Amino acid sequence: MKNITKYILLFITVVAVTSCDNYLDVKPVGKVIPETLNDFRAVLTKGYEVYPQHKSLTSLRGDELMLNEYSDDLVYYKDIYIWKDANPDRLTTDFQYQQLYNVIFYSNVVINEASKKVSDSPEKNQLIGEAHALRAMAYFDLINLFAKPYNPATAPTDKGVPLALKIDLEQAYVPESVAAIYNQIQLDKEQAKSLLNIETQVKGINYRFSKAALYAFESRIYLYQKEWSKALEAVNNALAYKNELVNLNTKSVLPNNYDTAESILALEDTFINSLKSASYVSVDLIAAFNKQTDLRFPIYFLANGSRFKFKKGGELNQKSSFRTAELYLTKAETLNEVNNLAAAKTTLLTFIEKRYTAAGFDQLTLEINAMDKVALSNFISQERQREFTVEGHRWFDLRRASQKQIVHMLDGTSYTLTQNDPRYTLPFPANVRLNNPDL
Repeated sequence: MKNITKYILLFITVVAVTSCDNYLDVKPVGKVIPETLNDFRAVLTKGYEVYPQHKSLTSLRGDELMLNEYSDDLVYYKDIYIWKDANPDRLTTDFQYQQLYNVIFYSNVVINEASKKVSDSPEKNQLIGEAHALRAMAYFDLINLFAKPYNPATAPTDKGVPLALKIDLEQAYVPESVAAIYNQIQLDKEQAKSLLNIETQVKGINYRFSKAALYAFESRIYLYQKEWSKALEAVNNALAYKNELVNLNTKSVLPNNYDTAESILALEDTFINSLKSASYVSVDLIAAFNKQTDLRFPIYFLANGSRFKFKKGGELNQKSSFRTAELYLTKAETLNEVNNLAAAKTTLLTFIEKRYTAAGFDQLTLEINAMDKVALSNFISQERQREFTVEGHRWFDLRRASQKQIVHMLDGTSYTLTQNDPRYTLPFPANVRLNNPDL
């Protein structure tokens, strides 16, 4: 057997910690150096498996929930909730910077080694394409957590995150610019596009990237970059593979379940059970719903005295990274931004017909058809808030748009995130800065 210690050391160097999984400890391969297609598939499966649950933590920073001050888990979440980033309690849960680099490491192993060791085949192309897509997704999450939102005027100079594309003991892991990271995301995305050959993944392995998932991801990348026409092209490509919406008028199910017709990529646990138990639905989020006509309200929430608890989230069968609802709302937003209001309204109405009662839909049809561009933009943003409750979208939507003021109350004290507050960008975790002074 080859020298496993060497590979463990390389792994530690890449992620700058000693507590992460040894990538060679992968079942069903066991502790071996990957050589075959099946070996590398097992490595990438591990990369998917360790994709972190950081989207849950972003919900704490936005306007979706309020913490229960009597929760036993309060100490783990309080300082995130009150945006106390400079000197948090030592028990505060860290945003999972290191774990995202762990995913990148597994992806790098497949990208750099499988290409040399595995014979050419469609299966090899699919595998390496997935690895490129997964690496791009990890970098996309890193840059949207730990750097300023993309601004074409400042992206070349805005501080981003380090690039680690290969195993190199001599590399200094210094942050690249936001523009450089987005450029790498685009390069990986294009590589994936040239290699992926499975259009949609079947239920059970739909945590893996497919062509549909890649185009859905591409539409999100361009949406965040405000490249409206490119986002529209990508979303139309995704819809060509997957376009069905769950009709809540005929089927009362959570549309984000991995096994619904909407699921495109069911990878992330976006609202973990401990946080679900420790929180209530915010007053702002409840107020965003029409309780009489919005069919999502009783599916998403449960009355708990004078407050509401989340029914959504906290279950493995709700893993969701991309689904068709996002495609429709992205399409409506981009059409509106390119001044095709008629098509934007048609797209939006196609979506909301599946989310409201007949009476609610009829009323909204009248209202939407009367909207100008600004009003329509606001309504689409509100629909995203409602539809993607605790699915990990809201914080990023706030970052890329208004960066509005948010006030959180906890134990009788008010805490404020001001409009355009620098805390809309997370600092690197303290232990990461300690291990890498270049950050």
